[in-house]
Amino acid sequence: MKNLDVAIQPVSYEKDLVHSQPLKKHLKRLNDEEVEQPVKIKKKKLKKVKQQQGDDSSQETSEAEPEEQTSNDCSTENEEQSEQDDVEEDMSDKLPGSSTALEILSNRTFGSLKEKVCENTLKAIEDMGFTTMTEIQARSIPPLLEGRDLVGSAKTGSGKTLAFLIPSVELIYKLKFMPRNGTGVIIISPTRELSMQTFGVLKELMKYHHHTYGLVMGGTARQTEAQKLSKGINILVATPGRLLDHLQNTPDFLYKNLQCLVIDEADRILEVGFEEEMKQIINLLPKRRQTMMFSATQNKKTDALTALALKKEPVYVGVDDSKAEATVSGLEQGYVVCPSEKRLLILFTFLKKNRKKKVMVFFSSCMSVKYHHELFNYIDLPVMCIHGKQKQTKRTTTFFQFCNAETGILLCTDVAARGLDIPAVDWIVQYDPPDDPKEYIHRVGRTARGEGMR
Repeated sequence: MKNLDVAIQPVSYEKDLVHSQPLKKHLKRLNDEEVEQPVKIKKKKLKKVKQQQGDDSSQETSEAEPEEQTSNDCSTENEEQSEQDDVEEDMSDKLPGSSTALEILSNRTFGSLKEKVCENTLKAIEDMGFTTMTEIQARSIPPLLEGRDLVGSAKTGSGKTLAFLIPSVELIYKLKFMPRNGTGVIIISPTRELSMQTFGVLKELMKYHHHTYGLVMGGTARQTEAQKLSKGINILVATPGRLLDHLQNTPDFLYKNLQCLVIDEADRILEVGFEEEMKQIINLLPKRRQTMMFSATQNKKTDALTALALKKEPVYVGVDDSKAEATVSGLEQGYVVCPSEKRLLILFTFLKKNRKKKVMVFFSSCMSVKYHHELFNYIDLPVMCIHGKQKQTKRTTTFFQFCNAETGILLCTDVAARGLDIPAVDWIVQYDPPDDPKEYIHRVGRTARGEGMR
C-alpha cells in the first residue's frame, strides 16, 4: 500500500486567484502547445489489497456534509424546488443504478428464487440484465426472505444493494402494502449520491409493481417531501439527518406500520458523524420489525450500532476476503514520483492527454477542488467537480452528467468515493492521498469493478 500513494506538499490555495496569474499563463501556454513527453507512470498489477482492520475513528472534517444542516433552511427551498423537481423527473433515465459490472459471482442464479420471489420482481431483475447472484446476494437473500435479521459484510462492488432491495420489495408485495398503510420499509444511506443511486436501482426493481416508493435527503425541498410522505410512501430511501427531521417534524408521516429497516454502508454513516442521529432514529421507529445492516468493514462503532438496532438474533454473512476481489481484480495501479513544484504541471499534462477518457481526480478538501476546477476551466481544460459544499441541485446535476458521459474529467472529494457505481471510469487519480488506507480502497473502487456481470 505504501508504494501506491506518494504524499507531496500541496499547493497553496487562495480564496481568489489573483496571485495565480503567472501560473495560469504558464499552464495556458502549455495547453496551447502539444506536450511532447507523456507522463511516465510506474505501473503495478495488484492481485489483492488487504484493508487494515481496526477501529474506524478517522474524521473527515473537510468533507462533513452540510446536507442535513440545510434541511430547515426555508430561504432556499423555493428557489431550489422547481430545479429539484426537474431533477426528479429525469431520474428514470439518468440514474446509473444497475449498470456496473460485478465479478464475485456464486453458482446460484436468480431463477433459483422462483419459489420465493414473485414473478414481477424476477422479470424486473431479468430486464436489468442480471442472471447470476453474487456471493453476498446468494447468502443474504434466502434468510432475509424468511424474515431474519441480518448483518452483512462485503467489499465495495459486491452487490449489496440488490441483496437488501429484493427482500424489501418482496416484503411489501406479500403484505399487500397500499399508500394508506404508510411506510413499510426505510433504507438509510450515508450520502445523497448513494441514496440517489439506491433509489435508481429500486426504481428499476419496482418496474412491474404498483407500490409507492420515494427519496428524501438533505439539500432538497423539504415541503415537497412532506407532501409525498403524507400521501404514503411504501418504500423510502433516505439520508439520516433528513429522515430524522421528518420523523420529528412531519405529522402526516405514517411510519407506525414499519416492517423493515435497512442500514446501508453503516460504517460510513458513523464515520461522517451521524451516530447520534442513528440512535434517535432507531428509538423513534417501531421495535417489532426486520432489520438489515450492511457494511464494508466491521469495527467497535458498527458493533454498537448492531446491538442497538438488531434485537433478534441476527444472521451474520461475510464474504471471504479470498473471494471478495470485486474492487481490485483486474485493476492496474501506478504512481508518479516528482518534485513538489512540478506536481500540478504533471496533473495538468496527464489530464490534457486523457481528455477523451473518463477520469476522476480525488482531492483532500473542498477548497482544493474549487481551486483546481476554476484553474483548469480558465485554461480551457473542461472539468466538472463534486464536493460537500455545493448545493444539492448542483451536485445532482454534475453526478448525472458524469455518469452518463462517455468522456470527461471529474474533480471530487471523498463524497464520491464510497459505494457509488459510476460507469466506465478509465482512470482514478489520487492527487491528494487519503487519510486512511481503507479510503484508498473505496477510491479505486470506482473503476475495475469486474467483468462477470452487468
